[in-house]
Amino acid sequence: MKICFNEATTLKNSTLEKDLELCEKHGYEFIEIRLDKLKEYLETHTVDDLVNFFKNSRIKPYAFNALEFITFRDEAGYQEIKDDLKFLCEVGEKINCKKIVVVPTFDVGSRTKAEIKEESIKRLNELADIADEYGVKLAYEFVGYPNCSVNTFGQAYDIVKTLDRDSVGMVLDCFHFHAMGSRIEDLQKADPEKIFIFHIDDSEDLPVGALRDDKRLWPGEGVVDLDSILSTLKEIGYSEMASVELFRPEYWEWDAEKTIKVGKEKTEEAVGKYFEIE
Repeated sequence: MKICFNEATTLKNSTLEKDLELCEKHGYEFIEIRLDKLKEYLETHTVDDLVNFFKNSRIKPYAFNALEFITFRDEAGYQEIKDDLKFLCEVGEKINCKKIVVVPTFDVGSRTKAEIKEESIKRLNELADIADEYGVKLAYEFVGYPNCSVNTFGQAYDIVKTLDRDSVGMVLDCFHFHAMGSRIEDLQKADPEKIFIFHIDDSEDLPVGALRDDKRLWPGEGVVDLDSILSTLKEIGYSEMASVELFRPEYWEWDAEKTIKVGKEKTEEAVGKYFEIE
């Protein structure tokens, strides 16, 4: 299993340039590059600067994170999604970053699950048509909030399996899996080839439906049943990567190097119980 860093973990206390330098220093294999940090970086750098960094570094880009709220958008909002998708695909083509996280929309009113599934499949297909031209894959991420239109592993997996397109898979995030009570039985039945990205994190002990991102904790410090998730991933044959992703304001107050160092140590400790760390 390769260890990856998601830039949300240093959202308020670092930049893409700093994250890259520190993740390289502390031995991460991969990084998930945030769209907002990438745009900020390109205000003072070029894509060629990124190309040169990755050419001369161990760490490599794994995915871009994220195109948010891709479903049930008005024409202007959906056009913005497509524009950002093309931008990320063009950058990804140069730096060899071939996955993009895409997120469903929140607060869709009285839409039924059937309508949400139909809309998700429609938009994922349309966006995948664009991404396919660049050899880029899309990873649909369910969010474990009651008001997210796709909020459990089973619901997201049903969408990507029904779509049945090689370039469209999903994100498994341990916090979101726990937050809305996703079933381990659904993960046990899953095709590992459909899990494009694995986010590892933990959580404070709140009731189902009450958790929000600020309650995330380092892997192994909360109540998420990481042992069941990790052992199930091993059983079904997933062993690609684990990306530490937290949105905890407390950790944003730390020095960025401490955050990145501790994230690596905590992730390796949790993942290392079940997988060899590469």
